[in-house]
Amino acid sequence: MGRDIRVVGILVEKRAVHGPEVQEVLTRFGSRILMRCGIPDPGRERGIITLTMQAEENEYLGLEEDLQKIEGVSVRGVCLGEALG
Repeated sequence: MGRDIRVVGILVEKRAVHGPEVQEVLTRFGSRILMRCGIPDPGRERGIITLTMQAEENEYLGLEEDLQKIEGVSVRGVCLGEALG
């Protein structure tokens, strides 16, 4: 099974409450994350995180499943193609 390049969008509602749980999941998958960008949604209690990952499908699915177990978290990803090398 090969690794793919994936872009993942994460929306965290009530980020002050759920943010630490999200951080725990991202730390567990940190070796597969190439880039992370996070911004708060001004005027609202939510945050937006964008990841670029290099991961096998089962690794990505594990990340997605763990994040979706957290109340108020939505995850969407897209595979851009197979990683080189």
